[in-house]
Amino acid sequence: MIEVSAQINRSIEHVWNTWVSPEHIVKWNFASPDWCCPKASVDLNVGGKFSYTMASKDGNHQFDFLGTYKKIDTLSRLEIELEDKRQLIVLFEDHGDSVLITEQFEPETQNEVELQRMGWQAILNEFKSYVEREIQ
Repeated sequence: MIEVSAQINRSIEHVWNTWVSPEHIVKWNFASPDWCCPKASVDLNVGGKFSYTMASKDGNHQFDFLGTYKKIDTLSRLEIELEDKRQLIVLFEDHGDSVLITEQFEPETQNEVELQRMGWQAILNEFKSYVEREIQ
């Protein structure tokens, strides 16, 4: 398993809602400024699916990141099976005025483990930056 984490200086409710709301996901779900997330959909129910379109701003690359929710503990845990059957766990640890988000995921075989960790951490860092900029 690969693990990335970030401490977010906002309430658990704000962090959770920003994580699972498509209108917010499209504003933070990318690893670098030359990428974007033009579409996101979320069916936040066990057995429900999510789909995030990831695209380079120059239009040369695009892919969909897909998964199915296997377990949902509101405000604390998401267990997800990704489209390629890898497992992803997202933990939300409430610290009162901040939240520690930890993502644990099985690596894929196409890219080096360190590259995957760096990419996921970059997206999580963008999430932190976006949430902390937003009005609560």
